[in-house]
Amino acid sequence: MKRFLHGFFVVTGIGLLMACVAAASSATTYYVSTSGNNNNSGLSTGSAWRTVQWAANHVQAGDTVNVLGGVYNETVNIPVSGSATAGYVTFQNYSGQTPTLDGTGLSIPGGQYGLFNLASQSYVIIQGFEIRNYKTSSRNIVPVGIYISGAGSYIQVLNNHIHDIVTSATGCNANALGIAVYGTQAPASLNNITISGNELNNLKTGCSESMSLDGNVDTFTVSNNLIHDNNNIGIDAIGYEGVSPNSSYDRARNGLISLNTVHNISSQGNPSYSKNCWCSDGIYVDGGTNIVVERNLIHNVDLGIEIASEHSGKVTSYVTARNNLIYFGNSAGISIGGYSSHVGGSDNVTVVNNTLFENDGKNTGSGEFQIQYHATNNVFKNNIVYATSQGLLIHSFTNSTSNPADVDYNLYFSPLNANNTTWVWIGKTYTGFTTYQTATGKDNNSTYADPLFVNMTTPDLHVQSGSRAVNAGINLGSSVVGTVDFAGNPRVQGSNIDIGAYEQ
Repeated sequence: MKRFLHGFFVVTGIGLLMACVAAASSATTYYVSTSGNNNNSGLSTGSAWRTVQWAANHVQAGDTVNVLGGVYNETVNIPVSGSATAGYVTFQNYSGQTPTLDGTGLSIPGGQYGLFNLASQSYVIIQGFEIRNYKTSSRNIVPVGIYISGAGSYIQVLNNHIHDIVTSATGCNANALGIAVYGTQAPASLNNITISGNELNNLKTGCSESMSLDGNVDTFTVSNNLIHDNNNIGIDAIGYEGVSPNSSYDRARNGLISLNTVHNISSQGNPSYSKNCWCSDGIYVDGGTNIVVERNLIHNVDLGIEIASEHSGKVTSYVTARNNLIYFGNSAGISIGGYSSHVGGSDNVTVVNNTLFENDGKNTGSGEFQIQYHATNNVFKNNIVYATSQGLLIHSFTNSTSNPADVDYNLYFSPLNANNTTWVWIGKTYTGFTTYQTATGKDNNSTYADPLFVNMTTPDLHVQSGSRAVNAGINLGSSVVGTVDFAGNPRVQGSNIDIGAYEQ
């Protein structure tokens, strides 16, 4: 939860292929309709079943359930797995229609419970549903849109619209989630999880997140989701929360968070937060490890990307944030390190080729790039950093570590003259870009100059051909900077890599 604040051999191969074909040919497609009846065969739209739960209780590996449009006032527990040979069990919308799983008036069992629940199953697809109106006013109840728990493999959550999942309880024990993936076993994990193409909005999640991957979650992809207008964190990859019974496995890891759009995320008005706490992240890696956060569009949130740990003595590690656009945030564009001296930090975090534009719009003093407590072995390079009129570019406000990051080859700018800008490094404040460079030995190959964005109002954060960002970065290799830029074009063109999220 968020703080309050993959001779004989040929015969064997053919045998396996024949088995797969036989299994696939025996797969059945069933139908569910609001005008159906659970006494029907379920084998056509004219003889459809009535409830999604009835279908879930009667399907087998490889089967597909097509759910016709309409409102289904029920929760669904999926008690069946697919398999690598028989195929997925698929619950999906009937072509061209939208089935709605609606929680209006439904009681929520104690603890954490979803409109869709999937516990220790594998090879399951949930696709094309509207999932809505699951609400509580109790701190002891946690409503969830889609809740995946236990251990299992190859689960896909695709193209669903999840909204109005709400807790109206107060205090930091109040929680609700849009999508929750909780690896609650060990050593068996939830692995090879795909969450893609979903929209999550109008969620009131208390101290929790719009989308959360927590505990023993190993190998996941979160991509192409639209997350907006929620009152807490957009996407969170979490560790050290005790979700897994074995602390050695209690971290979301080996993940990709890519091509998501996150906007209008703020804790303002969230009763679990204090007033004027611009505390909600667009994307948060809190205790996760070996995760790439790339090519996301994040705007009008509190903090754009935060990479930290909320647990003392623990670090978020080996995270790369690259080729992201982050603008018009209320607080920092990117923040690393723990929020206080009593929590954990960030180690081996690499922040490269991002474009940060006019964040910290509420003048919180966090600036564009913020370094907090217990930050070690980090890299901040090839970023365009364009501050607001407060001219605060870097805010490294603690002396908890002597060298929290290798900072260089960036392009900085603000509405202020370079000599009037503010830089905070290891707790010391410097006025002027040159003064900061000389005093800290940082950013020796960086420049303070207008990046020449195409449009700063819309905004369009491509740079013009004459920009000082063009061919001015340092090529750290494709494993670090990626193979494509924010727009999907080759990451390196011309004589050298560009600074920022776009390649000219």
